[in-house]
This record gives sequence, C-alpha cells and structure tokens, in this order.
Amino acid sequence: MNEETFAQILCRLRGERTHEALAKAAGISRSYVQKLESGQGTPSRKVLLALEAATNAQGALIEASERITAKSASNTGFLPSIAAMSHMRTLDMNDYYEEDATERRRLLQMAAGLGVVGPAEALRQLIDLSIPASRSAEEWELACADHLHAIRHRPPAEAQTDVHIDLAVVLRQVQRTAAQFGVDHAQTRGLYRPLAALSTLHANVLTRLGDHGAAIRWWRTARHAADASGDLHLQLGVRATEAGHGIEGGQRDPATVLRMLNSAQPLVDQAPNSYGAALISYTRSRALSMIGRNDEARATLERVSDRPATERLPVGIMADYWRTSQLPYAKVWVYSATGDESRAMEAREAVIASHPDYQYPAIARLLTARCTVVRGGVDEGLQAAADVLEPLPLTHRTSSVMQAGRMVLQAVPVGSRDRPVVKDVRSLLAIEA
Repeated sequence: MNEETFAQILCRLRGERTHEALAKAAGISRSYVQKLESGQGTPSRKVLLALEAATNAQGALIEASERITAKSASNTGFLPSIAAMSHMRTLDMNDYYEEDATERRRLLQMAAGLGVVGPAEALRQLIDLSIPASRSAEEWELACADHLHAIRHRPPAEAQTDVHIDLAVVLRQVQRTAAQFGVDHAQTRGLYRPLAALSTLHANVLTRLGDHGAAIRWWRTARHAADASGDLHLQLGVRATEAGHGIEGGQRDPATVLRMLNSAQPLVDQAPNSYGAALISYTRSRALSMIGRNDEARATLERVSDRPATERLPVGIMADYWRTSQLPYAKVWVYSATGDESRAMEAREAVIASHPDYQYPAIARLLTARCTVVRGGVDEGLQAAADVLEPLPLTHRTSSVMQAGRMVLQAVPVGSRDRPVVKDVRSLLAIEA
C-alpha cells in the first residue's frame, strides 16, 4: 500500500474545517493551505510546526515532510558525514534514509514529540539526550528565561518546540539523579524546580493555542513537580498561574477556579504576607468578578497590602514569570466588570507600560472596551475592540485574547446585538451570528 503524501495527510487532518479556518489556526494564508493540499511547494519549518499544532497531527505531517526531504537528499547525492556520540554508530545520510521503516517511524515520532523538524536536527537532539552530562541550576535558570522570552515575543507554536526539547532533557536528568541519589535527595528535589517551570511554560503555550485539555494536564504536572521540589513560593506561583490561565483562556469555569484557590489556602497560611499569597488573591478577585460577585472581588483586591503588591515571587528559577504587573492586570478585570471606567483605564495603562508579553496589553485594552459597553457605550466599546483585534497578527490572536474579545460581545445587551459593529467584531473573532 502506498504511503499517504503530505498533501493527502493535510487534507485528511483538515477534515470538515474550511481552508480558511485551518489557515487562521496555523497563521498562514488560505491560498497557501490550498497550494499545499494540491501538492505544490514544501512548507518551511515554521509553517510545518504551525500546521502540526493546528491539526493535532501527532507527528504525521513531520514524518511526511521527512520523506520528502529524504527523497530530495537521495536524489541530489547530498552526503554530509555525521559523527555519533559514544555508543551511537557513525551514520551518513544514505544509511539514515535507508533505515528499516519501523525504526525510522519510531525515531521520527520521538523527534516529533520533541518538536523537532528535519533529519539533521532530529539526530542532534537524539545525540544530546544520549550524553550523560547534566545541566547546573544556573543553566536551567537561563534556559527557562530564554523560553519565557520566546513565549512573550514569538508565536506560541514556535515557542512550543523548544520547550518540548528541554522538557525531555530535564526529565532524563531527573531520572538519572533519582536513580543515583534517590527521589528525596536535595539534588533530585532541585531538578523538580526546572521541571515545574518548564511544565508551566508548556501549559501556558497550550493555553494560548487553545488546546485546553492538554494544558490542564500539564498544569497538573507543573503543580506536582512544584510540590515535589518543596519550594513553597513556587507552589503558590504555579497554583496562581494555573488558576489565572483557567479564567482568561476560558479553560475552566470560574467556580472551579475558586475551588482550586480554596484548596491552596493551607499553602497561603504558611506565608500569608508573601507575594505568592498576593498572587492567589489577585486571581481570586478575577474569578469573583467573572461570576458577578463584584463587591467581593473589589474587597479582595483592597485587602492585599501595598508591600507584597510591589514584590516579586522569591523563587530560584524564572522569577520574572510572576511579575509585579499582576496587580494592575487584576484591577483591569475587576473594575471593567463593574463599569468603573477611570480605574480600569488607569490599570490598563499600567499593564501596557510594564508588561512585556504581547497578549496582555491586548487583553487589557479589550477589557476596557468591555467596560465601555457595560457603561452603555455599545458602539464605542465595540469599535475599540475591533481596533484592537483587526491589526493583531493571526499568530498573536491567542485563546486568551479571543476570550477577552468574546467577553466584550457578551456585555452587549440583547436588543443591541444586531448592530453592524457587532457583526464586525463577530467576524474578527470568527463567530457565527
């Protein structure tokens, strides 16, 4: 039986979705999707990763692309020498492409699981994982800072690739260290910090991509790793972040988020005046505002003292992830829900001025547009929302940004939902009337 071509696999995985819907999910043009399905052209690494994520291909598109690369290399006689490490045999590209089909598929699936594209890069990652060297705490801190920067500035499908790779590396290091010293040894517990941090970042990316089921599972992994590390502040930070993303991405029901935050109270009681406890309160205020308990939401914000509000989470890894702009971000949510326009606008400007992540200023602006709608300025608020969404690149229209846009529409009174500007915002959010 002939193997499916890249074009056939892409067409099958698209299923009943339109070309335009898949193009939006992958951040490419509709015409390019049609071109690829007709067998014309070869996607770049960036496009291939985006299509993998958009179709949940689980390596199928990567494998098909690899076959094209293999055939091309074989036809051109491109034979670079590649020296393998220690017990790995020396390969040239002809050997690599002529491997048994089952083994070839296993290697490709492993590479796909790491987010790797291309035979040379796949081999490099497999070599890296076979080297017994371990990264120091400082190296892991630097790696997590690099991933955080990528998430804040690059499309989520791209950032996901590199996080995958380091998750595999840290897991191998945890396994080796636990086997040598035991699971409760200080060195093993120290490695749970980068595992918790990387799992948090991975769940963050999955939330942005709208893969909420997988994100929830990775939040659970991050929470368990933080608990295993014994780092109280990391435990608080991970829980606050998990709950916060559950709200803003439409990932979880606000009542469920409140239950999660209640279960974190024993940790809060161990450090009641810490920045980690403040993070829990900020997230709680947002969840309360989502279910209309606005007085409680405001009171929760006001109970947080000025001192922890100006601090950072005292953790040994990725400390910049939990930023001081969390307080104004929470204020935008709470004050926009009640129509307190002056306070919401003030908090929005603080978020825009201080937050380096592309999605949060956009969310803050959408929330203040919602505030305008709540106050009765339907056309004005919806136009403000359209002005945020229209110039935003498709790759920056994360699940959380789109959820904020939907919140603007939900604030529109039923009798005003046939206005032209409502249709414009619906179109930008790809919502059917």
